[in-house]
Amino acid sequence: MRLVKPAWVKHEDPINKRRVPIFSVHVHPDGSRVATGGLDAKVRIWATKPILNKAVEETATNKILCTLGMHSGPVLVTRWSHSGKWLASGSDDTVIMIWDLDPNGGGRVFGSDEVNIEGWKALKRLPGHESDVTDLAWAPEDRYLASVGLDSLVIIWSGYNLDPLIKLDGHHGFVKGVTWDPVGQFLATQSDDKSVKVWRTTDWGLEATITKPFEDSPGSTFFRRLSWSPDGAHITASNAMNNNGYVFVAAVIERTQWKSDINLVGHENTIEVASYNPHIFLRNANAAATTSNICSVVALGADDQSVSVWQTKHARPLVVAREVFDRPIMDLAWSWDGLTLYACSSDGTVAVFDFEESELEGIVPHSIQDEYLKKFGFSEQNAEIRAEQQRQKEAFEKAQQAPPPPQAPQPLTNGALETYVPGQQQVTITKDGRRRIKPSLIGHLSSSGSTIIAAPASTVPTSSSIPTASASIPTSSMKVPPSNASPNTSLADAFATAPILPFTHTVDADGDLDMSVPIDAWGPKGESATKVNLKARTLGGDRKREPAGPVRELRAAAGDENAIIVGARVLDVPSVKSSLSCRVEGSDKDADTVEIKNAESVEKPTEINYYRKSETGWLDYLPNAALQVVATVAFVAVALEDGAINFYTNTGRRAMATVILDSPCSHLEASKHFLLAISATGMVHSWNVRTASALFPPVSILPLLSANTSIDSVQLRANGSHLILLSSGIAVSYEPSLMSWTRVSEPRWADGSDSWTGRQRGPSSGRGVLANMEVALTEIRGEEGDTSAIRRPQWWNTALTLGHLESRLAAAQLLDSPTEYKQALLLYAKRLADEGFRTKAEELIKELCGPLYYKPGREDKWQPTVLSMNKRDLLKDVLGIFARSKTLAKLGQDYQEVLKKANEKDDY
Repeated sequence: MRLVKPAWVKHEDPINKRRVPIFSVHVHPDGSRVATGGLDAKVRIWATKPILNKAVEETATNKILCTLGMHSGPVLVTRWSHSGKWLASGSDDTVIMIWDLDPNGGGRVFGSDEVNIEGWKALKRLPGHESDVTDLAWAPEDRYLASVGLDSLVIIWSGYNLDPLIKLDGHHGFVKGVTWDPVGQFLATQSDDKSVKVWRTTDWGLEATITKPFEDSPGSTFFRRLSWSPDGAHITASNAMNNNGYVFVAAVIERTQWKSDINLVGHENTIEVASYNPHIFLRNANAAATTSNICSVVALGADDQSVSVWQTKHARPLVVAREVFDRPIMDLAWSWDGLTLYACSSDGTVAVFDFEESELEGIVPHSIQDEYLKKFGFSEQNAEIRAEQQRQKEAFEKAQQAPPPPQAPQPLTNGALETYVPGQQQVTITKDGRRRIKPSLIGHLSSSGSTIIAAPASTVPTSSSIPTASASIPTSSMKVPPSNASPNTSLADAFATAPILPFTHTVDADGDLDMSVPIDAWGPKGESATKVNLKARTLGGDRKREPAGPVRELRAAAGDENAIIVGARVLDVPSVKSSLSCRVEGSDKDADTVEIKNAESVEKPTEINYYRKSETGWLDYLPNAALQVVATVAFVAVALEDGAINFYTNTGRRAMATVILDSPCSHLEASKHFLLAISATGMVHSWNVRTASALFPPVSILPLLSANTSIDSVQLRANGSHLILLSSGIAVSYEPSLMSWTRVSEPRWADGSDSWTGRQRGPSSGRGVLANMEVALTEIRGEEGDTSAIRRPQWWNTALTLGHLESRLAAAQLLDSPTEYKQALLLYAKRLADEGFRTKAEELIKELCGPLYYKPGREDKWQPTVLSMNKRDLLKDVLGIFARSKTLAKLGQDYQEVLKKANEKDDY
């Protein structure tokens, strides 16, 4: 075996040019390239010939082939597809990027002196996770891509069009590892909730949960990367413990019973990653490949900075490499030929273990391995599934209506890289005349009229040239189609093949069955004298929808002069327009619409119409011109020129009494059952329409305004809480329990906090309310308030970051945003650990832990949950962060023991 550690394979801090941690490494299936991801937010693709061949290394100039920089955060995982056509990368920016080779690419990297020998462009951007993406895995034949992250989710994406298929939400902690069964029957994931879960691919249901090997495992590992053996018989999982938590092991989980009776023992610290050699091996090289004669080779990487390689027919490892790295191992990857192992570390280096075939005796060709895997029967049982997937893939290709890209020319590699030629589709004609295409990844998706060059780390792709997958994904708590349903199959398609049964009853516009028949339609003996049913009606339902026409401004709104105090600030009021319209929030594809036509003369009344697509659901006539209208699935609210607000249900009934404001309405917002209105005199009102009650007495916002400060926008949350953004860069909300206005955010956080979300990153629908608020406040302020020229004290950034995160925790509670609360809490804990602020950390621990014993006379106001999340579950994650730090490690470990005993006492 040769050990190679190329110094030129590295990721660097662009400012001080120092090495930064490398979190992931993966080898291309043809062995010509290796991809790495690091703290610098870059994906780098390296040629392997200069690594493995000393002579080529000395002469080659093209060692690095490409630098990809479209992520805005550290790249935590890189994975080549099995075909080698695509490269997937995941980052702590919550996004997965799919990269495709661009034959016309290459050139200088934007903002850098580096030159790309190969051009890899962003094929598709996959949002969907709400936190760091920690691991990725391609299914056999690239049928699916699985991703896991710190949002506790597992997301399955179609391997053909990269659309999201389903979310699996069974874990209750950070998910840090994922692997596929080599026959495609199961998917395994590993999480900080101290479990490995095995999921079926037939219906995406949970097959098994394995917890025993991980009961005493710490939550301190950066990853929990597990691996499935190439014979399909075992899963080797990282971060397992023996002997009540005193022995660090890798747990070997048996396939059928899902039990772990075998452990790989020897590492002196937690194991981060396990990686199986892609080949199976024979115990007796002269015998046939039977179950009793098969073994595997697996590599382990641990926090003790060592790598071990095991062959399962031996009780001891084949190789233990110590003192190769200075910091923990982050990732391992085998080449497809099974003779080269790549390892990366958080010390910023990559090491390569190059074996001779004689050292790994009994290696079996992949062709024999494929025959052996047929014993599971899953591939044959799913022949129909795979045929349907192939038909769907063929239809998808036709739908693109684009010619295939030209074959990539051989790049100029100066001998550093062998050319990779993608496999061509093999088309055969069956007896019934149908085409059968051997699966290969879609080539024409990569075609583009322009070349996308890797952008700097701060660049976030927003161009329409990079397709984005839909973020609307079904979760596993819903009934979902099995894996034999094609990714693009809709419910309409599924029902298209069902037999249509005769049904004589009509259905009205509200979805009710029309069972009514007039009395005179019956004969003297009760027999039906007519076959015609009368259809139920709605007010205005017999009218067809008329086009609203162009919107014209009719006049300025006339305010109620008696309601405006002389000298008081008067907010802007919308003018009277010829027509108003709004879509009904939450209706099916927003198909329902409310339209209002204001009277242009005294002869005609103002008319409101509720449309269900092109049909009129109901109508009404208003006594005054309408200034604003909002609608949800629960109600419709119309603000009139005289200061009145009318409330309707979605069937046209009055939802509650008409309320009268002191002046015309300046702002009107609705969400689910709640309505917020701000009058022209600055009085803020909020109602729960379902209960016909006010959330708080009317309160004035005028004290917060000035000649230079106005209301920029108003937002209303589904829980009734609101957010008002001012032009000064301040966000406020009225808190009834405090009977006071509260500052949710303020400009100084943007000037000094390291956690401020000040730039766009993906669609706003994928962000939380606080992140959207901070982006909006940044846009409102622009360059105003920039304090970069002000001399800042030593602790400026630290103080403002902690203050900002503490404020964000309170704001997340106020605005009912549990995901952002947890994210802010973990960022806050990380900052306390980095700075070593023990007193703040201990106070946070006590706040989350609560009382551990009963004390007579003590008034216990501690609540065990926050935003429906168990505080002690949150504390486990916080203590894990403290335990991994240099300054608060003992504090975190001590309280982990306290919490463990407290939980045992509660269980008892």
